[in-house]
Amino acid sequence: MVGGALTGDPEQLVTGLAGIREAMPGDVSFVANPKYQTAVKTTRASVLIIDKDMDVAFGGTLIRVENPSEAFVKLASQVAPHPVSYKPGAHPTAIIGPTARLGKDVSVQPHAVIEDGAVIGDRTVIGAGSYIGHESRLGADCLLYARVSLRERTMVGDRVILHCGVVLGADGFGFETVGGKHQKIPQVGHVEIGDDVEIGANTTIDRGRFGRTRVGQGTKIDNLVQIGHNCVIGDHCIICALVGIAGSSIIGNQVTIAGQVGVAGHLTVGDRSIIMAQAGVTKDVPAGGMVLGAPAVPHKEFKRVNAAVQRLPETLAKVHELEQQLAELRARLTTAS
Repeated sequence: MVGGALTGDPEQLVTGLAGIREAMPGDVSFVANPKYQTAVKTTRASVLIIDKDMDVAFGGTLIRVENPSEAFVKLASQVAPHPVSYKPGAHPTAIIGPTARLGKDVSVQPHAVIEDGAVIGDRTVIGAGSYIGHESRLGADCLLYARVSLRERTMVGDRVILHCGVVLGADGFGFETVGGKHQKIPQVGHVEIGDDVEIGANTTIDRGRFGRTRVGQGTKIDNLVQIGHNCVIGDHCIICALVGIAGSSIIGNQVTIAGQVGVAGHLTVGDRSIIMAQAGVTKDVPAGGMVLGAPAVPHKEFKRVNAAVQRLPETLAKVHELEQQLAELRARLTTAS
């Protein structure tokens, strides 16, 4: 099934699939990253899928392949439950505006609302309780899970996946102080999502103040991410959970932003940059940069500073010792004079 080379018992009975640490006798597991090689010693799996060149000490059956992760996914797809399918058509409880246009084989689940002027592409699924605002457009083969909300004039490409609770096109956080009071700035732009984007549960992307907020094709966004108004996110980016990107920042192509990162407004993060976990980005990041810390600095610089911080107790003790020696030396000089 995975095109590998077998070492060990070809008659081994397989009863399940599991991660290497959770595996039980009868399970197939895999090792794709060398850092998990130590787990091979304690795993209870009966069969391991590993890289063809990996050297491991394992008493069970091995299957050596070119790409263990890909092989395990292929195996899992053969034995996992079939994906949920949605029948074309609109549920009787759905509300669809008279001027909305639905493509072929669209599925509209219970209590969904599709407003006037909205356009839904072929084979797209609108999940239960979801809301598609006026004049919004969704491409073909999109999947919106339950309770997704798209405000008016939101534009979504083909093959986009939006998980539960995603909100696209809410007002940006824009206020001016007038006479000591916060006065709302109208948010009249929109949101555009490119093809093949996936957006995780409870992520919010605000509409532009003017113009658009854009997410490029192929970008994958985790749960609980906030993207402010007029941001531009490039193609094929990875944005992990709990990231916040303030308004009007530009994120280049193929950028990775790790968990709990904060990016200030009106900044530019260059192509292929990596923003490491919990970084606070307060200035532009050049293309190919790798930054860490708050405020974020090049990761090598951060590691040097952090190493020095870890030595602070010993350094402080040494300073006290030197101060005592200096005081004694001064006392001797004063006595001698």
